[in-house]
Amino acid sequence: MQDGIWEGILKTASDHAPQIKVLFLDDEVEGVDVDKHNDGWRIRIPIPRQAITDGIQTILIKDDITDQLLNSISLVSGDPLADDLRAEVSLLRAELDLLKRSFRKYLIK
Repeated sequence: MQDGIWEGILKTASDHAPQIKVLFLDDEVEGVDVDKHNDGWRIRIPIPRQAITDGIQTILIKDDITDQLLNSISLVSGDPLADDLRAEVSLLRAELDLLKRSFRKYLIK
């Protein structure tokens, strides 16, 4: 993330630009940009100002056609989290989900 913009690469088999919907607190995030990039699509998502606050905030990235969850962005900030066990468990779950997706992708190839 740089200058309040999260950037990622989505690889698809299609030559058509993916229809992406980004949600924060059930509201659609405006200004999402999707461009062709090498063998995939570069997705640029402006992080809403309301998402930068104490606690854990999650931004969901979905396929707008199938409503399938493609990924999520978790923002963790603030001093109150230093001793918060729930925050640690949430981070561990997010990392475990990331590992599971990576292993599944590796096994499918």
